[in-house]
This record gives sequence, C-alpha cells and structure tokens, in this order.
Amino acid sequence: MKRNVGIKSALTALLFIFSRFAVHLPKINEMNKFTFFLLFILVSGIGFSQNSFNLYNPEADAEKDIAEAVAKAKSENKYVFLQLGGNWCGWCKVFHELTTQDEDLKKFIETNFEVVHINYSKENTNESVLASLDYPQRFGFPVFVILDQNGKRIHTQNSGYLEEGKGHSKKKVLEFLNQWSPTALNPQNYTKK
Repeated sequence: MKRNVGIKSALTALLFIFSRFAVHLPKINEMNKFTFFLLFILVSGIGFSQNSFNLYNPEADAEKDIAEAVAKAKSENKYVFLQLGGNWCGWCKVFHELTTQDEDLKKFIETNFEVVHINYSKENTNESVLASLDYPQRFGFPVFVILDQNGKRIHTQNSGYLEEGKGHSKKKVLEFLNQWSPTALNPQNYTKK
C-alpha cells in the first residue's frame, strides 16, 4: 500500500543541498544561476502546496463531532462516514479531492452519509476515539469507518483496497459506499413481499 513518506523531509533536504551549493554560484555562468533559481522556486512552491491541505483539525473535539453527526444522521435516515487521517497524509488529500470533485460520488455521499474528518497527527492522535472504534489506524491512513444511525460501528474500510494507480478508483469507492449505505442494510429490501 502506497503512503505519503515524508515529503517535507525530502524538501528540507533539497533546500539544504541547494543552500550548500549556492556558495559556489559566483563561479557558475548566468544561465546556470537562472536554472538553480528556477529549481529553488519550484521546490519552495511544492513545499508550500503540501502545507495548504487543511481538512483535518487537530483541535477539533472528535467525540462531539461524531455525536452531532450521529444525531443528524438519525434524523435524516443516513449513516455516518468517518474519514480518519491527517493534513500530512497525501492519500487523504487524494481521496478528498476525488469525493468532492466527482459529482456522482459527491451526490451519493451527501444523500447517504454525514461525513466527519477525524484527525490523527502528532498534535492529536485522538487515542480514545480510535480505541472506541476498535483501532482502525491499524490499516494505515486514510481509513474509513461507517457508523449506523445509532452510532454503532458497522464497518471499517482499509483504503488501500480502494486504490488504483496513483489514486482511488471511483468504481471501488462507489461500490464500498453502496454496500454500507442505509439502503443496502435495510432489512425490508431483503424480505419477500
């Protein structure tokens, strides 16, 4: 399973190498100086863009957010879709972009689920919440948990099974969500009439 492996560390190392090499710039012709300048701007821009993903709030009260989502889900005949991850997680960003930019997925989620983003980071691991969910972090991040209208955990999904290429498969994500939607688990859909 692919995961974000320290982009910040790699960028820091590149910047360090560039700064050490910059001492020799007076000896290099103008074209090469320009090339190094562009490289520096590119690396700085990549580093900045990595920090712009701010979906997960380390200061959020996850227990309160979940309780509010369960109450709303119950009143609207929906389930709760917990997305556990962090702003440091590249695959969390990829999943978020897919589910908010693809109209079919976006509509399906809005119709069937209340979504809560649960932070996991060095600032806040939400240890008690994850323990109450039977330690979903064992699957890596992002990891998804479906709660029914009463707040009972009914499924934990390893997001690695939803990956395809350099992203998540729309087909696999929609299948997962369909299988754990209120309609799919409604007993009336399985009784003979």
